[in-house]
Amino acid sequence: MLSAKPHNRVPTISTGTTVMPSARPATTSVTIPAPTAPDPKLTTGEPSGVIKNLILDWSGTVADDLSAVVDATNHVFAFYGKKGLTRDEFRRHFRLPYSDFYGEFFPGEPMDDLSRIYYERFTAIQADVPLIEGAAEFLAYAKETGRRLFLLSTIHPDHYTHQATRLGIGHYFEAAHVGIQDKRGALGRMLVRYGLDPKRTAFIGDMVHDIEAAHDGGVKAIAVLSGFDPADKLLAARPDLIAGSLGELRTFIPPPSTPTSFPVSTVGALLYDATDRVLMLQTHKWGNRWGVPGGKINRGESSEDAVRREVREETGLELDDVQFALVQDCIDSGEYMTPAHFLLLNYVALARPGEVQLNDEAQRFMWVPPEEALAMNLNSPTRVLLEWAMTKRLRSQS
Repeated sequence: MLSAKPHNRVPTISTGTTVMPSARPATTSVTIPAPTAPDPKLTTGEPSGVIKNLILDWSGTVADDLSAVVDATNHVFAFYGKKGLTRDEFRRHFRLPYSDFYGEFFPGEPMDDLSRIYYERFTAIQADVPLIEGAAEFLAYAKETGRRLFLLSTIHPDHYTHQATRLGIGHYFEAAHVGIQDKRGALGRMLVRYGLDPKRTAFIGDMVHDIEAAHDGGVKAIAVLSGFDPADKLLAARPDLIAGSLGELRTFIPPPSTPTSFPVSTVGALLYDATDRVLMLQTHKWGNRWGVPGGKINRGESSEDAVRREVREETGLELDDVQFALVQDCIDSGEYMTPAHFLLLNYVALARPGEVQLNDEAQRFMWVPPEEALAMNLNSPTRVLLEWAMTKRLRSQS
């Protein structure tokens, strides 16, 4: 955790308005400028899809305040004689806009009264709110690699001021837009105000509302599992990328650089089992789309040896009847995590019996009939390979 420095101090805000007091709910929006000027310089020669601008949520993304929010919420429940929510129940029910959540449990109760009770409790306990593990390091890394950083959050302005000052990270943000009830319209206005290219901008958050705001603004939607919404809710909202926390995102947001002069040679294999099902893997690298195991060819390695090795590393499976299928060009695909030119050497193979054991490159796997695989959210190269394989197999059977 970083210690506070003199130039990290966040300006005190006085709104004179009753606001929904939480690290989530708020009724007043405030823009807090950074105390130091940003460095928005771009590296020349970068491909147009490189992410240069990062807009972050606060609660559950940067600050680990879920426990404090649940505590303060249950304080409101207790005040009205209601049974509180467990942590899991809260994660299932809580949503933005927050008025829907409070309306579900406190129909007809004045929001000002709920705000006052919540605000007093959260203010009393927020001193224990820490940073998400790896958040400070990620913010420093993002700055060091020339990214522009912004904050867009429903956190109450008072609470943001307190936490950002105590945690010493306010200086990372060019501007902090806090107390925002609906991030969808606010994100679009930020793009215009700061001259941000949507194609080079990502919004990172831990809730479905954050993903919806990113989609609405036409920017990349990056979800993290460190906060309020559980994985199934986030996956259903279709983020472009999902990671455990900010600390893991450095892998997926590499330093901006000039693209290489030559394509990168890779292999991939469509695997069949003994019942003619195909293996599909869901992976962060392709925006949580489904695809086939594969990767780069090592120097001095044949392409067939490479495909056997990659399949073994990613699934634990061994192969029989490895057959070359086709070659594809994949040039700066918007589906992949970073712009790149891949030369894809595609194979078809029979997987030997065995248990699939995923490494950290994929999140889920499914054995499905080829026809069902076509209906899945596939990355484009996998769809081309699958359609090619299905056509060839039909011809061989006719």
